[in-house]
Amino acid sequence: MDTHEQVIIKFLEGKRVYLRPIENSDLDLFYTRALWDKEGRRLTGTQTVFSRVGVQNWFDRISIDSSRIDLILCLQETDQPIGDIAMLDIDHQNRKAVVRISIFDSTFWGNGFGTEGMSLLLEYGFNVLNLNRIGLDVFAFNERGIKSYKKLGFKQEGRIREDLFYNGDYHDSILMGVMKNEFQKYNL
Repeated sequence: MDTHEQVIIKFLEGKRVYLRPIENSDLDLFYTRALWDKEGRRLTGTQTVFSRVGVQNWFDRISIDSSRIDLILCLQETDQPIGDIAMLDIDHQNRKAVVRISIFDSTFWGNGFGTEGMSLLLEYGFNVLNLNRIGLDVFAFNERGIKSYKKLGFKQEGRIREDLFYNGDYHDSILMGVMKNEFQKYNL
């Protein structure tokens, strides 16, 4: 093996996607595509202006934060990165965490890739980290995301009215959660 060849670590594997650690070499992808996609920014409520140095500083911070797991979502067939996914605020004492996901390219929306990736992360959280509850929040206009989360067993637990001000309008945030005994593994 060439010493410069990058070894691909498939941390969690599904049929069509796998999750791998974010590497320093991924930061250009984040800076040039993930953080500036107009629809992706709307779906995540992102309004921050990012610099390349800021992205590097973010990576340096998350790399040593034991309360989170940040991963890249890749296609099994081509190894192409199509999104990122994270488990945040991991609380071992209370056996809970929060998750988030973003698919970089709309070409891959609506095909179940995000649902499969989220299923892998939830399974890891429940069966390896021994969590009991995993939560998330999603903006009310993200109907595709809400549908995906419901497939995995998430239930609406609350609604924060006018939580996001984006492009001149207010939007509600929906709080969702899934308990270990409610989790529905995503099978193709």
